[in-house]
This record gives sequence, C-alpha cells and structure tokens, in this order.
Amino acid sequence: MKLPVVQDTVYFYEPRNGHGLPHDPFNAIIGPRPIGWISTRSAAGALNLAPYSFFNAFNYTPPIVGFASIGYKDSVRNIEETREFTWNLVTRPLAEAMNQTCAAVPPEVSEFELAGLTPIDSRVIAVPRVRESPVSFECRCTQIVQLQGVNGDKVPTWLVLGEVVAVHIAQTLLKEGVYDTAAAGHILRGGGAADYFSIGPEQLFKMRRPA
Repeated sequence: MKLPVVQDTVYFYEPRNGHGLPHDPFNAIIGPRPIGWISTRSAAGALNLAPYSFFNAFNYTPPIVGFASIGYKDSVRNIEETREFTWNLVTRPLAEAMNQTCAAVPPEVSEFELAGLTPIDSRVIAVPRVRESPVSFECRCTQIVQLQGVNGDKVPTWLVLGEVVAVHIAQTLLKEGVYDTAAAGHILRGGGAADYFSIGPEQLFKMRRPA
C-alpha cells in the first residue's frame, strides 16, 4: 500500500510563544471530540448540567471516563462535594438544548429548566440524568487533578475522572446486541468557535485488527 507523502513545507510554532494564526489550531486538530454533558448535584441539592468539550474514556475495566474543566466551575465543586456525576450523550436533536446549558448562570439556576430538559432519577447514584438523552452513564468520582505545565506551575484547569457504575442505553440503539453509533446520531465538538460534527452511517468503515 502506498502511503501519502508528508508535505515538505509545514507551519511550525511553539505554543508558549503563541500560534500566530487567526484561531488556535489545537482544538481543531484534537477533534472532533465527544462532548461531556455532565450532570451534577451540589451538597445543598442544586442541580447543574454543563457540556465539556475536553472529554473522553480512559479505561475499560473498570470503565473510567473523564472531563477537564477550564476554570473551577460548578460541576467540579459539586463533584468534590458529592463524588458523583452523570454523563449524558448529546445527539443531533439535543444539540440546541445542549448549547443552552453553556449559559453562564448562577449556581442556584438549573440548566435543566433553562434548556427545557427533564431530570430523571439515576439507579445507583443520587445525581439525576437527562431523560431526553438516549445514553447515560452514572459515575462515581475517582480522582480530581489540577493540571500543571512542564515547569510545575499549576494551571486553572481541573481533570475529573470517574468510574462508570451504571449504564442506560435506549433499546432502539441495540441492534442484535451491538450498540449502533450511527443510529444514535452522536454530535462532536470541532475546533472553530461554532463548529460541531455529526456521525452517520456514511462515516462507517470496518477494519479488523491483525491476528
């Protein structure tokens, strides 16, 4: 198989000196990224629902997911208090509602109400999930880590990791026992200020691992 040739001319920069471009390319290169639509409850009982574009899965057994909060936000504070959160899948029909939950509102304002979403009780933890979402993970926090640079200086970003202790999947998304990613209509965050991507069957290709 003939591999593509890397271009001889490349754009080079060192992030500590700035990128020199109209928009930082980092987010666009590390993407599209799954969205961490995180539901939390404060110790006082206030609900919070917020999307995080720095989100992913990190381990199979036990299943561990995590998100990074740039700034010490309500989600991090609530998880520190209760050690619980849910992740809820954002699909194309839920995109506008998810966008509403980006709003900067006081902690006492519920983004569920703001976006017209329904909190529904989880089965294992005390934090509700999003009823309208076809997939949700109930999570218990395992670690909260404040990130730091190579020089050891702390940066104002907190990585929250949690073990998935319960999973909810709409039956319609299980085809002969296999989760149908394309049918779910996942959306992913891109690099531009308003860029998102959707997943459909046209993006699917199959490739078996070598024996």
